[in-house]
Amino acid sequence: MNPRCVYMSACLAAVLALAACKREMRPMKAPAAASGVADPSYAASGVTPVSNRYEENAYAVSQGKSWYKAYNCNACHSGGGGGNIGPALMDAKWRYGSDPGAIYASIAHGRPNGMPAFGEHIPEDQIWQLVAYVRSLSGQLGGAVSPNRSDSLQAAEPENRRKKETPTHEATPAAEQ
Repeated sequence: MNPRCVYMSACLAAVLALAACKREMRPMKAPAAASGVADPSYAASGVTPVSNRYEENAYAVSQGKSWYKAYNCNACHSGGGGGNIGPALMDAKWRYGSDPGAIYASIAHGRPNGMPAFGEHIPEDQIWQLVAYVRSLSGQLGGAVSPNRSDSLQAAEPENRRKKETPTHEATPAAEQ
């Protein structure tokens, strides 16, 4: 076989492989972020979990990390490790649920006794990017899309090197019901 044909075939295969990769795709317009996914564990709570398409895109998760800093989520959540005001986002304890729909509801609509509602101040696609990043903080996303370096002076491990936590649901305190 002609060496030039082998080279051209290899180049064509590489170009096609790169074109098929969605990991770094940068969408020009926001895709429909949520699609319903049934989960029987939430049937009693009335919450219908949804999946977040941004969780499959490294660029969107990275954007979520930027929004996390820009909207000063660190003030209450201390870079995901929790603080005096907000709960930790790096561990397995999730008071209102760890699925994307529950996290979206927390950001958009707020929670009693602390979490303000940001839904009227932050565009929906940015909230979904924040949701993807927040889930990466506890290792819920694959290492291929989670940020692989820390962009700050935090001592925490990069998101893609954290072990996956198995979320548990805490009982909601009586004062918050």
